[in-house]
Amino acid sequence: MLYRIAADGLVLSHLLFILFVLFGGLLVLKWHRLAWWHLPAAAWGVIVEVFHLTCPLTEWENLMRHAAGQTGYGGGFIEHYVWPIIYPAGLTPTIQLGLGSVVLAINVLIYLRLIRLWRLRHPTRSGQ
Repeated sequence: MLYRIAADGLVLSHLLFILFVLFGGLLVLKWHRLAWWHLPAAAWGVIVEVFHLTCPLTEWENLMRHAAGQTGYGGGFIEHYVWPIIYPAGLTPTIQLGLGSVVLAINVLIYLRLIRLWRLRHPTRSGQ
């Protein structure tokens, strides 16, 4: 029972991490120091999608499921509603590459805006 709860919690954490990768740049516009957390997370998200890597969170979750005696994703809330969002049916390497590109493009635009705002607030002092 404890392993199943841990596995469900890990899937939920995985979803929150994905949302942070996708939309964390928007939080950085408000809280600039969050960039120190978001940039590595976004880089990891792009790398996983572009190079088709398996996320360690997925491996850990599967280990916990096996420890709980589960072979698949049964009838729980997390498995039924959250899992299809993280791994939709029909996900292909081409789609993953597209998703990685979208994540990269969104974050590049957000960080370019952030750099522009920073430069407006901290103009260089010529001649000093």
